[in-house]
Amino acid sequence: MSRKKLRVGILFGGRSGEHEISLRSALTVMSSMDPDRYEIVPIGIARDGRWRLCADAISVLKQSAPKLHALGNGGTPITLPPYPRGGSLQATSMMGASRPAKTTNGNRALAPLDLIFPLLHGTFGEDGTVQGLLDLAGIPYVGAGVLGSAIGMDKDIQKRLLRESGIPVVRYFSLTQAEANEDRGRARRLADELGYPVFVKPNALGSSIGITRVTSGASLSPALKEAFQYDHKVLIEAGCEGREFECAVLGNDDPQASVVGEVVVHRRHRFYSYQSKYVDPKGADIRIPAALSKPLSDRIRSLSVAAFKALALRGMARVDFLARADLRGCYVNEVNTIPGFTAISMYPKLWEATDLPLPRLIDRLIELALEEHRQRSGLKFTYQPKS
Repeated sequence: MSRKKLRVGILFGGRSGEHEISLRSALTVMSSMDPDRYEIVPIGIARDGRWRLCADAISVLKQSAPKLHALGNGGTPITLPPYPRGGSLQATSMMGASRPAKTTNGNRALAPLDLIFPLLHGTFGEDGTVQGLLDLAGIPYVGAGVLGSAIGMDKDIQKRLLRESGIPVVRYFSLTQAEANEDRGRARRLADELGYPVFVKPNALGSSIGITRVTSGASLSPALKEAFQYDHKVLIEAGCEGREFECAVLGNDDPQASVVGEVVVHRRHRFYSYQSKYVDPKGADIRIPAALSKPLSDRIRSLSVAAFKALALRGMARVDFLARADLRGCYVNEVNTIPGFTAISMYPKLWEATDLPLPRLIDRLIELALEEHRQRSGLKFTYQPKS
């Protein structure tokens, strides 16, 4: 008797500044999924927030993703709040028809799914918003829940929790737009206290978007202007220029760490920027495993698992580290709860080097999502007083 395929929605695109990277991740994941185990339902979210079923997603993404083009308007519109109002996400734990049903407004309601794999990097996808929608719909999904996703996206709160847990982070200050407007000299004083160079970055964004390396007070104002385009809060962070390491974590209650990798940025980029990651094919070299002593490698792996637990993460995360050139100081820079799955992304490469190739990694992530959903489904959400 043949096993029924799991109907898996792949959610990609989105409204964030990382829209194009999400398309690349979706292409990699869908191309690596076992067609004998999964029925893939590609769901693209355009920049305007509209959700569409994209039957020919792989062929479309093969053309647009490598060029960093945004998702077009092709595909069948599906009914999802808030586009249009009154819609609903049909998602149950049972197998459903492959075709969506028509609704009165001409759109189509999404047929039942067994699980969703969100590959939405950044705002409105990695920050708990989509996770909350899926929790309300009662559908399992890959990755961290609402709390872990929100913490993983908010660098300021994340660093506070890490520091409180005894996990080292570099010195930094947070600054809101209101605070900067009220006291025009505050940012300069904070940067001067940290010492140059400093890095100015949006508080809740990824893929190195909006980040500027600032070497003097004279360059601080344009850096703040750039970062405030993406968030009402920014971080001014002390420079820790030496080596950059990354470690992948996989699991729920008993998370495991991969081998450690190193990112070596070519000098012309100065730091691991959006350009060096995705635009310049020779912007950085990836070295897996990193050339480290076993004690230091073990420490990074241990800190990665500790960070995963401290931030209430589930399923997967990539933990990024900054280290001084002499390796006497090693700090957690940030965690990514929906790490990249592009052809050059570290998360799948690190697991491949840990004897878990991408198709098996995807299987495991789906297993963890279903496991987490079963555990949550066993909890009570209402209270009936004893008579």
